[in-house]
Amino acid sequence: MNENIEFLQAFLKNPLKVGSIAPSSPELAQKMVTGIHPNESKIVLELGVGTGAITKFLQEIVPNDESYLGVELDKTLVKSLKKSFPELKIVCGNACETFALHKKTNLGKVGYIISCLPFVSIPNDVGDTILAEIDKFMELGCVFRTFQYAHGYYFPSAIKLREHMRDRYGKSQKSRLVMKNVPPAYTLTWKTN
Repeated sequence: MNENIEFLQAFLKNPLKVGSIAPSSPELAQKMVTGIHPNESKIVLELGVGTGAITKFLQEIVPNDESYLGVELDKTLVKSLKKSFPELKIVCGNACETFALHKKTNLGKVGYIISCLPFVSIPNDVGDTILAEIDKFMELGCVFRTFQYAHGYYFPSAIKLREHMRDRYGKSQKSRLVMKNVPPAYTLTWKTN
């Protein structure tokens, strides 16, 4: 099935969990994976895999099946992802339980988190739980990268995410606006020292 149609169907089925009507563009995906160097002892964790728009680019830099874990909530998307990326470990699960999901896999330490979760549209309590899960990895030394759409950058939930991360991990590295994306977006990166 066409990736755009599949993504739109997932959005229409549950707009609060998908958060966009189109998958990330190749330009945004490339920006999201820049500087990511996973290996078996420093894996990359992708939250909200969606249709795999960013996964395609991660696949190019992941050296083996022990260096990647993808978490996606939508069962239909997970089925499709497993066909498209049979060599990558993708699990159907809730980002609110990410730490436990990772532990079950027996994969190495998480060195990078790539988040495609729609923090702007998910309920505050769910967002708080996910951020608490992310904190567990950040405390162990990790890079966290997400993106925010330009039109939602000053929404209260977008500001809340940035403030949460800034208060714990300092100021983000913010990319230039990626115009070749629908809608345009910034990437935001935090590193633990």
